[in-house]
Amino acid sequence: MPNQRYLLLGLAFLAAGATAQIPTDVTLDPAFNGESFATPVALRHAGDGSGRKFVVERAGTIHVVDDTGTKLATPFLDRFEHAVDLSGEGGLLGLAFHPDYLSNGRFYVYYTWNNGTGMISRVAEFTVSTDPDVADPGSERVILEVPQPYTNHNGGDLHFGPDGYLWIGLGDGGSGNDPCNRAQTLNPDNLESGCGNHPLTAEQALLGKMLRIDVDTATGAGENNLCGANADGSAAYSIPADNPWVTAVFRDRFGLPPQSLGVTGGECAETWAYGLRNPYRFSFDRDNGDLWIGDVGQSTWEEIDLERASDPGGDNYGWRICEASYERGSTTQECTLTPHHAPVHEYLNADDNCSVTGGFRYRGPVTSLQGRYVFGDFCSGRIWFMQDSGGGSFSVEEFGLADGRIYGFGEDEAGELYVLLGNSIQVFNGTR
Repeated sequence: MPNQRYLLLGLAFLAAGATAQIPTDVTLDPAFNGESFATPVALRHAGDGSGRKFVVERAGTIHVVDDTGTKLATPFLDRFEHAVDLSGEGGLLGLAFHPDYLSNGRFYVYYTWNNGTGMISRVAEFTVSTDPDVADPGSERVILEVPQPYTNHNGGDLHFGPDGYLWIGLGDGGSGNDPCNRAQTLNPDNLESGCGNHPLTAEQALLGKMLRIDVDTATGAGENNLCGANADGSAAYSIPADNPWVTAVFRDRFGLPPQSLGVTGGECAETWAYGLRNPYRFSFDRDNGDLWIGDVGQSTWEEIDLERASDPGGDNYGWRICEASYERGSTTQECTLTPHHAPVHEYLNADDNCSVTGGFRYRGPVTSLQGRYVFGDFCSGRIWFMQDSGGGSFSVEEFGLADGRIYGFGEDEAGELYVLLGNSIQVFNGTR
């Protein structure tokens, strides 16, 4: 359906006192000559000036689309140390290229596999081969593994932030209503036992969190508070010095007891923020570094969270105590958790909506889309544009329906924005 504008529906979600208009010139059109893909969940670029797009398929394949929009016949990557586990919400879910990819050829993936006991989320590093369009499948190096109590709420997104560190979104470990209370548990000593498929491990305290790690520096053996470390304390990564639970000033900010750096026990040093149910898709604003998170709700609310680039971390997004701005499961009782980082937008699980898919703040060539955060709902296929109205308020307008379930959004090197559907990819067009 080339050049067909999707139906612009009348229903809009507007912030109190805010007004909004849908850009009249914006269309959503088939990308890459209508090329098909098998459940594409992410589209990323390498930042190397090549103009290539890298499309992640959930079953375990990464394809290259060149700068002419042609899908190359040979996959960029389709082999891993373990078979990708597609149970529940598992699969190959995330891809991030190192900021210095042009010189070091390193990139990172998030996928799930099964060790016979249950699902494990793995973040691994790969390098490109001598062919720039093909990765070296034998170069896999494990960065982090987290056992999943259940097969849903895996999160799975990866991005390098403007700070050069790798950010990882992990869900609460699954089932419903976070029965293991992973999202609110910061210290592995406080993990509840008897939940899920795996024996209790310190790594499970990373669930329901946003993680921030340094993949350029490893950690040697010894005592530390890295919950994802090996048995001897070593790890393939280290912790940025200003992560919330390694620097005393941040502990003071939240009234937490003092803790010496590098001492075993205490909160997981990898954690940047907590209280998330399933941050399936998040992104950074390429202009100002703000962090946008689409956190999938339980059965009542879906939410969009915004963390400004100046935020020092340590925020509690509320789950499982709260769901969006309300007590879990309520539409009337406001969340009383203190502190609570409230969402900038929320919408009800109603009218076929069921699962938010976080997107990107648009910084591409379409003039009328500039600065709007674009996101959607997996089930209904609705797409919304959210605009900063000033003074901390936002207006949200419904653009229309995508032609299928929304698995993700993608941003290329030029800032073009794509919607990833069940078997196709579409791109936003408009006046430039």
